[in-house]
Amino acid sequence: MRHRLKDVAERAGVSVKTVSNVVNGYVHVRPDTRARVEEAIAELNYRPNLSARNLRKGRTGVIALAVPELDIPYFAELARHVVTAAAEHGWTVLIDQTGGGREQERVAAAGIGDHMIDGLIFSPLALTADDLAGLDGTPMVLLGERVDHGPADHVGIDNVAAAREMTAHLIGLGRRRVAAIGSQRTPEGASARLRLAGYAAALADAGIAYDESLVASAPAWHRAEGAAAMRSLLASGVRPDAVFCFNDTLALGALRALHEAGLRVPEDVAVAGFDDIEDGRFSVPTLTTIAPDKERIARLAVDLLANRLGGDRTAPPRELPAPWTLIPRESTTPA
Repeated sequence: MRHRLKDVAERAGVSVKTVSNVVNGYVHVRPDTRARVEEAIAELNYRPNLSARNLRKGRTGVIALAVPELDIPYFAELARHVVTAAAEHGWTVLIDQTGGGREQERVAAAGIGDHMIDGLIFSPLALTADDLAGLDGTPMVLLGERVDHGPADHVGIDNVAAAREMTAHLIGLGRRRVAAIGSQRTPEGASARLRLAGYAAALADAGIAYDESLVASAPAWHRAEGAAAMRSLLASGVRPDAVFCFNDTLALGALRALHEAGLRVPEDVAVAGFDDIEDGRFSVPTLTTIAPDKERIARLAVDLLANRLGGDRTAPPRELPAPWTLIPRESTTPA
């Protein structure tokens, strides 16, 4: 049986209005009265009807998270943190997979459907700042590198600095022929371009010439593409002594290809990734990686959205950086 405010009021011997004031956190309630109401709430296991409350406020109590691919572990792990952070606001999270396609991203950015969601946390690949500026209505927070300093609040890490530090880590181990896997020349490849820029900057810092033959493209950042790129590098006669993969799933594929080729990691070739997905902590060897603070990214995004939904809709878009850490593991440093 689901109890109502009226049941709590009768149990506590107060008015329905007083119970409502306690439930909604109003401070102007006498301590002894508040104690009686809270005791009645506990005894009846009363739970507020959030749906009704949201409808009265013109809200659904639902936000959306739209990402390109849920089978990329980074996005799956990020989604878990968004759900946790949103629950603190009493929100349900609708998760949408866009595939990075322009039309599906337009649907997501437009609010998915009339009155379905209150706000959107969005990692676009196809849409540009101009595309998003032309949309009206749904409060939005952007993730990723495709659009920043644009028409909406944005949370992200410094990809150039992170990639630069990882490449410097490999060079600092005495590796001089550092390959890169994951370059992309398409408009959607913003993350790839930034990480490639960081890689190139670290080589320049060390006085090492940039060698195009050591850079392998990957149209998608999956394990299969990482393995294929590593095989292609080896088949071309290039023999790197280290490989920086632009995400961890590429790195896991590269590890497999190196194993098949009879090369030892890290003795023959050191391997590093980016994203700190759980798989990399259990691979053999464990994977050196850049760890974006996914929990912090999620919390910043949810808090920004809460500010907008709370009435702060006309303030200029905010750009919030999130921290990251380089985590050395067995794939670059022998145990």
